[in-house]
Amino acid sequence: MKTLKFIVIVILFCPLFSYSQAIFIESGKIEFEKKVNLLNQIKSEMDNDRDKTWFEMIRKMIPSENISYFDLTFNKGATLYKPGKEYTNSPKPPAWTVGPATENIVYSNYNTQEQVSEKEVFENTFLMKDSIHPVEWKMMNETRNIAGFTCRKAVAKVLDSVYVIAFFTEQIVVTGGPESFGGLPGMILGLAIPKLHTTWYATKVEMKPIKEAEIVAPKKGKKYNFIQLKEQLKQSLKDWGKEGGRNLLQALI
Repeated sequence: MKTLKFIVIVILFCPLFSYSQAIFIESGKIEFEKKVNLLNQIKSEMDNDRDKTWFEMIRKMIPSENISYFDLTFNKGATLYKPGKEYTNSPKPPAWTVGPATENIVYSNYNTQEQVSEKEVFENTFLMKDSIHPVEWKMMNETRNIAGFTCRKAVAKVLDSVYVIAFFTEQIVVTGGPESFGGLPGMILGLAIPKLHTTWYATKVEMKPIKEAEIVAPKKGKKYNFIQLKEQLKQSLKDWGKEGGRNLLQALI
């Protein structure tokens, strides 16, 4: 009888014990794999039969996608997103197919609500300093496992009409993500912008203490705020057609 009572007590308390072991992460490093479907991106900008003929000529000359890696270092107060390891498994695509702002460095401070981004846009380096822009996310019921974490789906529109899909985990309590994205109740581990045919997905998450000295804002480039940079680039790209619109979006996200 005493043995039976002991077994019952263990069964009753096991769920409570398991729940208390849930891990909530406040600092660490995330590796993101960024994929851009170059052929779909170029094809979406074709306007006429001449463009389509040209597309058929180059589709066999360039890789179908461009893959790059970024590291997001974070603690509870700030994040730093910057280029990571080099992808070497396929030839690099021509520079004109890739577009601008492909090696952004983005610093986000959640205590001061400040964001600082270093962006290479063709021949210029811009240092964009502004407040963190709020994003009106809509929560969805769909979930997905990314890098070992159960992530919930959220959607939003940015820059007036650009549809964004995010998958975030509440196990990482920092409200950040790749590029300038954040504002969800947890870390974004998956991001997609269909208009750019581009995705970011975490491939690895390291849980480790991160010192403040490891998360420092970039300092290189001509200083602009978001509105100033947007107007500057719109003026520069106004005669570029659909490609100009895509380049503007790439530079501002």
